[in-house]
Amino acid sequence: MEVSRFDIEGPLLLKPRVFPDERGYFFESFNEQTFKTAGIDFYFRQDNQSYSHKNVLRGLHFQHPPFEQGKLVRVVQGSVLDVAVDIRRGSPSFGKHVKVVLRAGEHQLFWIPPGFAHGFLSLEDHTMFLYKCTNTYDKDSESGILWNDPSLDIDWGFSENPLVSPKDLELPSFSALDTRFEMK
Repeated sequence: MEVSRFDIEGPLLLKPRVFPDERGYFFESFNEQTFKTAGIDFYFRQDNQSYSHKNVLRGLHFQHPPFEQGKLVRVVQGSVLDVAVDIRRGSPSFGKHVKVVLRAGEHQLFWIPPGFAHGFLSLEDHTMFLYKCTNTYDKDSESGILWNDPSLDIDWGFSENPLVSPKDLELPSFSALDTRFEMK
């Protein structure tokens, strides 16, 4: 497995070894020992799947401790622009973000550790997105940041207005963020 790191400590982009043949292809989307070696030493407790039309924007979401979630995400159909924002107080990259384009045919996985807000923009119709989460969903712990907060300076790269849920449109600005994450 090829592992790429970012300027921000924590998130990882993973490219598994793909074995194509005349029937199609095969790859391991998760292997506990391989992921531990890459630095992802977590137990996954919940899998989620979303289906989105083009220009749907979901996020930026996170859960407060003790229900914080690390997310291992991938696209199995379509493509997304995926964004992770560092919300760990004391981190040298607090308020900074990383972003990657994930395409189904490239088989990449993006690791977003606890302490990051996460969101994505669907770049095409019929996009199917899978999440492996290190903790279960807890409604009372869910929170987020407004996706277009100017202080985050995220270039989502679109010319049309995205389709955003009413709930996500009411998320607080970064300056009003109530984060309980600390850099370790």
